[in-house]
Amino acid sequence: MSTPDKQIVLSPPASAKQASPDTASPWPVFWVASIAVFLVSMDGTMLFAAFSALRAGFPQATAADLSWVLNAYTVVYAAMLIPSGGLADRHGRKKVFLLGVTLFLAASVACGLAPNVAWLVAARALQALGAALLTPASLSLVLAAFPANKRAVAVSLWSAVGGLAAAVGPSLGAFVVASLGWPWAFYLNLPLGMFAIWRGVTLLSEAKQPNKGRPLDLVGMGLLIVGIGALALSIVQAESPDWSRHELLEVAGLGLASIAGFIAWARFARAPLVDLSLFRNATYRYVNLASLSFGIAFSMMFFAFFFYMNAIWHYSLPLAGIAMAPGPLCVVPVAALSGRLAGRYGHRPLLVVGCLIYALSGLWFLLVPGTEPAYLTQWLPGALLSGTGVGMVLPSLSGAAVSHLPAQHYAVGSAVNQAIRQIGSVMGVALTVLLLGSAVLRRADFDAVYLCHMGLALLTAALCLPVRTGPANLARKS
Repeated sequence: MSTPDKQIVLSPPASAKQASPDTASPWPVFWVASIAVFLVSMDGTMLFAAFSALRAGFPQATAADLSWVLNAYTVVYAAMLIPSGGLADRHGRKKVFLLGVTLFLAASVACGLAPNVAWLVAARALQALGAALLTPASLSLVLAAFPANKRAVAVSLWSAVGGLAAAVGPSLGAFVVASLGWPWAFYLNLPLGMFAIWRGVTLLSEAKQPNKGRPLDLVGMGLLIVGIGALALSIVQAESPDWSRHELLEVAGLGLASIAGFIAWARFARAPLVDLSLFRNATYRYVNLASLSFGIAFSMMFFAFFFYMNAIWHYSLPLAGIAMAPGPLCVVPVAALSGRLAGRYGHRPLLVVGCLIYALSGLWFLLVPGTEPAYLTQWLPGALLSGTGVGMVLPSLSGAAVSHLPAQHYAVGSAVNQAIRQIGSVMGVALTVLLLGSAVLRRADFDAVYLCHMGLALLTAALCLPVRTGPANLARKS
């Protein structure tokens, strides 16, 4: 048995072979899994465009009440990703994926029918639970479906789909809400989600894992949910007038204590939720630290763009979404090319170069755009730089995180990485609101955001230097 620090070479699992000619190609599996992830990623950002419509739809609710429509989703999603990865590894990835999609769609209907804010917040929490169930299962289904020498491309495209959906969410949400009303921001999930269930039932094959019969680590799951949930809560409520500084410190302390308890429990439990030996792999350790750093930078960039377009150039939200489109549109083709290169040369060169390009985009936005709109000359070049950087880095982080893991740890390994990046995203949003939360914004207020953007991009590049350079999981000829 290989030690965690040695490269693990995997052949495609026998269970990944499909049962009929119709499913011989792995790409139908990829598209079914990616449709669901597209919906989850889009839903995570679409409501930023619907926030004003929600205030009009629930005039009795305060802004703090409505903020929980966003925060409940973020907290539950971040807290449940890793436990959901463990459930997928132990009880079947197809089963957990389909359960997650079904729950996500049912909760979407409940959101659209919400008669009050309390109902809507509860439905959003349920929606986040469905999203957390399907996300790690989706990636592990993709990994199992592809031959080993094609996995880098598949993971890059899978991540690109999620990044593209998150980026187009606000502009699409603004159009849908303005045309049809805020409930349709949720009903929009139904056609694609139902298609994913219909095709998933017949197309996906269940992976038979050797640890399927192991008992579920309920103690570890509880400690991890409380830990991540409390930390995320303390971050998203950092600027809330309803929480005192002392209360927030208590919540953060509870989160840290719970995570410490989870680590201690995982060291001695017979069947822990997360096998801590995963972190003996230097690549896995550094990739997760890099994912945290890049998650902060990505969300800061994303929300600063909208703040700038609205407050400095006075673009409407739909127009701001259209103006942002060229950057996200770069992600998919760049990710496809990056996946091919990663399969040949490894992830490290792409990660380091991509982070440097991303830092350069932060320097562009720091120095070039002024107070008067000049989109083609002042904004578009920076947007293309940032889209290129994201297309190289974000998919490669997901690919590098699982590239040397044994097959039985695909779901939980990717879930840990996704959860860490989600926590980084929460921190980035909170930091952006802290820096740009004043009622009247000036051009100079954005300098600190762009400096953080650059610093975090360079930190991510430094953290990626120890990542193993060899191609990941290349199939060995028999």
